[in-house]
Amino acid sequence: MNPTNPLLLLIEDDPQFQMLLSTTLESQDYQVLSHATGLEGLIAARNRQPNLLILDLGLPDIDGQEVIRQLRKWSEVPIIVLSARNQESEITQALDNGADDYLTKPFSTAVLMSRIKALLRRVARLPSGALEVFQAGELKIELTRRRVFVGEQEVSLTPIEFNLLCVLVRHAGFVVTHRQLLEKVWGPSYIEHSHYLRIYMGQLRHKLEVNPARPRYLLTEAGVGYRLYEGEN
Repeated sequence: MNPTNPLLLLIEDDPQFQMLLSTTLESQDYQVLSHATGLEGLIAARNRQPNLLILDLGLPDIDGQEVIRQLRKWSEVPIIVLSARNQESEITQALDNGADDYLTKPFSTAVLMSRIKALLRRVARLPSGALEVFQAGELKIELTRRRVFVGEQEVSLTPIEFNLLCVLVRHAGFVVTHRQLLEKVWGPSYIEHSHYLRIYMGQLRHKLEVNPARPRYLLTEAGVGYRLYEGEN
């Protein structure tokens, strides 16, 4: 295995699933480090500095939600949660705690690989600083110039609409929870005002979507949040 290939840390207590997933990831030229407990995983994350972490929530020692909280105190490593817990409250909590993505078991290996590649791409863009232009299909967003186009037509957005869109751009392809959007755009004192989000998202869709009732770009993740479509991988 090439030591320059991305190192993935897998925290999963099911030995059969751990072995299957490790073998699958290694076949895609990733280095894989596996641990069965949250404590071992946290130590490995600090000592080995992986490029990405794959985490099961149902661990024998520390709940996976607590692992995410502990990691986010000192690390920005991308986290993908793989869990049999499919309740909206669990998904939202994991994302609010700092996970970047959430897949419920069973899941497609192709989907997991796509999510891993997308997260690693996003991290690779960070050292050069800001993403200046985002484009998906006919939608083009010039972040530094604060201009938005659909095709050749420039669209006028209010400051709040543009700030909301910017947060989604920074996490393009991934779910941003209602709480995260409210906190980042309006501030911590507005996290319970979900009606603000519905109103402004509706306004954005009417300005940016051909059919606001069937959006192509501004996608709803029911009960969790919103996701900006980033185009085909």
